[in-house]
Amino acid sequence: MSEAIARDLMAHRFRSYLPVVMDIETGGFNAQQDAILEIAAVTLSMDPEGNLMPDATYAYHIEPFEGSNVEQSALDFTGINLDDPLRKKVALSEAEALGEIFRPVRKAIKANNCTRAILVGHNAAFDHGFLNAAVNRCGIKRNPFHPFSSFDTATLSGLVYGQTVLARACRAAGIEFDNSSAHSARYDTERTAELFCTIVNRYKDLGGWNLAQREQGIEDA
Repeated sequence: MSEAIARDLMAHRFRSYLPVVMDIETGGFNAQQDAILEIAAVTLSMDPEGNLMPDATYAYHIEPFEGSNVEQSALDFTGINLDDPLRKKVALSEAEALGEIFRPVRKAIKANNCTRAILVGHNAAFDHGFLNAAVNRCGIKRNPFHPFSSFDTATLSGLVYGQTVLARACRAAGIEFDNSSAHSARYDTERTAELFCTIVNRYKDLGGWNLAQREQGIEDA
């Protein structure tokens, strides 16, 4: 019964969208030309009290697509070594990596009685642009993510904490952040997921969500 309540709460919290946190490390800023080098996603769940929490993490190294560009400055920033033998051993193509992420996302959408996923990211427009470009390159027809809507934790943390840099926003929210681990897609996604959940849960605990529900009920009446 409690699981059913949690699923119902999730389905109604974000207009039947399931928030999925994502971070993409790339070879530059041009989503059409620059390679995706790492991708990670964290699905979220909700408890019967309406608290949002991280559920499962999916993270993959990606082989640059044929003809793509990788700027040395991007490699210097992220610390990614394309010649690392371990990376070469596990790296997937874009299509394989998206398939590995989309499969559990679709299952999570169904499990939470939602209709589709909505991307959550820190400066979400960047990640969303690269995701959509990769989906188009790979000819994927069933993209579980909303094609243009997203939740941006840089904006939300700017509103709540007065901080827009991920590390500073996390620390303001009481979340530990290791700068030496930053710019790994897995690490940044997991910290972004914690940050998003903390913001949403804090708003609920302060009564904002109940107020919003009451106002919507009045309007619906």
